[in-house]
Amino acid sequence: MNDGVVLGRFAPTPSGFMHSGNLLCAMLAYLSAKSKGGKFIIRIEDLDALRCPRSAAIDIIDTLETIGIKSDEKIVWQSERTAAYAAAEKALSRVAEVYPCYCSRADLHAPQIKRLPDGGILYPKTCKRLSDVQRAAMNRASAQRISVPDEVITFNDGICGEQSQNLASCCGDFILRRSDGVYAYQLAVVVDDGESGVTEVVRGADLLYDTPRQIYLYRLLGLPTPKYFHFPLVCDATGRKLSKSEGDSAKRLLKTFSAHRIVGELAFAAGIIPEPRPTGIDELIPLFSVDRIPRDRILLPESFTE
Repeated sequence: MNDGVVLGRFAPTPSGFMHSGNLLCAMLAYLSAKSKGGKFIIRIEDLDALRCPRSAAIDIIDTLETIGIKSDEKIVWQSERTAAYAAAEKALSRVAEVYPCYCSRADLHAPQIKRLPDGGILYPKTCKRLSDVQRAAMNRASAQRISVPDEVITFNDGICGEQSQNLASCCGDFILRRSDGVYAYQLAVVVDDGESGVTEVVRGADLLYDTPRQIYLYRLLGLPTPKYFHFPLVCDATGRKLSKSEGDSAKRLLKTFSAHRIVGELAFAAGIIPEPRPTGIDELIPLFSVDRIPRDRILLPESFTE
């Protein structure tokens, strides 16, 4: 656990090459922790082995090292922590209702199912209402869902300000473990951040909507909740959202520009320095302030997507 020192982290999913937005996320998380005299760790979120080849994870680690970012502690691999997630699932079942869900993908994408702003669904509690007899008659593997109360979770984000979400109406009962046995992101991220002693999470605003359900799990598991900082969407110079599949990879950038040039351009885009100039990542530590990060979009230079 944490000894009182600020601990930040970067936790990529190695389902493909990093793009410059991922690089910027790593930079902001690193600089935020280091500017407070803290430590920084890297965690590889490779829960789904079929989607996350080891080679992609190694490429991410190598790319981060190229721009000067290394983990202060041993890198955590989620694929090696199944036992910790199983223990957390068991602990949750003692303090909340965890129940099997047999719904298929087609069931969950039926027209009448309410869609959530993050792209997910508001689960209609279909399987929660099943009797023991009905569950015993099911002839297929089940996922595991956790029931959420009709409760508003409120937290103060270091960039986005105060956020509130009603778990029942804006989140719904959510998955802890998939039907194929893979543990869900929501559970794994809470267990890992809690056990590592992470005190602050710096990540993209696309994960802002997930935060209240994670805070709910922290509370149930008796783990301290980190401070959150969700930075805005990173786009190319035209305002297009970056994509790993559309030629935006950081690997391509490193073949075109020096590491110091990339760091300087990203630091300028994020408001850390007043003009784009080649710089080392550690030179930015005394200059970093979360107040300088744009509250709208972060636009990258044209040269990064040409």
